[in-house]
Amino acid sequence: MSEAAPQIDIEHIMAELDVTFNWTYQETRKDLRDLYRKAKKLQWDAEVRLDWSQDVDIERQAVPDFMHPLFGSEIYNKMSEQEHVVMRKEMASWTQSQFLHGEQGALLAAAQLVNSVPDFDSKLYAGTQVVDEARHVEVFDRYLHTKVGFSYPVSPYLKKLLDLILTDSRWDMKLLGMQIMVEGLALAAFGVTAKTVEEPLLRDLTTYVIQDEARHVAYGVLSLRDYYNDVTEKERQEREDFIYEAAVLMRDRFLFQQMWEKLGYPVDECCEIAKNNEGQKQFRQILFSKIVPAVKRIGLLSDRQRERFAALDILQYENWEDPFESLERAEAEQAEAGMAGAAAE
Repeated sequence: MSEAAPQIDIEHIMAELDVTFNWTYQETRKDLRDLYRKAKKLQWDAEVRLDWSQDVDIERQAVPDFMHPLFGSEIYNKMSEQEHVVMRKEMASWTQSQFLHGEQGALLAAAQLVNSVPDFDSKLYAGTQVVDEARHVEVFDRYLHTKVGFSYPVSPYLKKLLDLILTDSRWDMKLLGMQIMVEGLALAAFGVTAKTVEEPLLRDLTTYVIQDEARHVAYGVLSLRDYYNDVTEKERQEREDFIYEAAVLMRDRFLFQQMWEKLGYPVDECCEIAKNNEGQKQFRQILFSKIVPAVKRIGLLSDRQRERFAALDILQYENWEDPFESLERAEAEQAEAGMAGAAAE
């Protein structure tokens, strides 16, 4: 008796997309051409660079107790040790699952950018990002399904944001949504993961991915920082509104609703606890530490936006590490990791 074919979950969305040819092939953006050259040099092979043979202890993925979304609550204190073990595994799976889904969204958006960005140097760089994102989907998918063993569906908040980005026909809105917002958040989230988890394979995986994400955020800033100097006030406010709405979606994405539902915990109560948990509040705030400086760099941090960012408690990051400082640091780390990886190969 033959095995049943695996079920394939495919979703179709209708997306408008402007497709632009550029027949000059001239280097008109030296900064983007330089970034393209860096991206070519810094490609890495996940099959070779990461040690997939090692066993993974899922509990070593766990964040510190104070960052547990229910930490200090009555629900948390009543949980048995076995329930804590299960919860840690579920949190690891849920978090890595959302990273995986976000990387697929980034893959689709990068492919759209190749079609829609007007200048040739932007197209060349976007082509390298397609390869980066394919590699990111590969590594998170492999980690989840061969090491963790189970995964979660995409968060409805993340799905809504990805749909907004993919269905908008304007190239600058795709860059703004994906390169500045989603990639900026991923860069910060992966940084927290690399510094807090003890599981070696996940730590190595995220360290390599960080180096790619730093280039992606820099690409967004380089592409948009001059463009927004020439838009109308109405267009500028529309972009600011999109940034704010995306920020709210990204904040609410980390309340773990799907996990509470699966485990049979009271969803609304757990979400409220997670929203007010001090460790989680700090985590959600730090997720914007790469986004706010990038928004400032592209000229979309107006007084109106400052007020809204202050209400979200993220305005304090406006003078944090500049996107290009992040890129320089990531390149130095990649060079060091690359030498170590080459020595091991």
